[in-house]
Amino acid sequence: MIMSDRTLVCSDCGRNFLFSISEQEFYAEKGFLHDPKRCADCRATKKLGDGRVQGELFAAVCAQCGIATQVPFKPSGVRPVLCRECFKLSR
Repeated sequence: MIMSDRTLVCSDCGRNFLFSISEQEFYAEKGFLHDPKRCADCRATKKLGDGRVQGELFAAVCAQCGIATQVPFKPSGVRPVLCRECFKLSR
């Protein structure tokens, strides 16, 4: 199969970006069936997080293990707050 550089349109920002031969070879090697949807900048932003701006974190104490933790919501005291590890274990 003969490959050549291709220009694609980013689904997030709408800019054109180059899908190079080496990238196409990498995709083929990994078995990826679809072309990338995002440009390099939008892919990097996506890897850093879900695109939401990080808000304020609030101090709390885990209701199960008692360690100090931070949560992205202001604890009301009505429901127990769990640290990341205890939350994972409860799921």
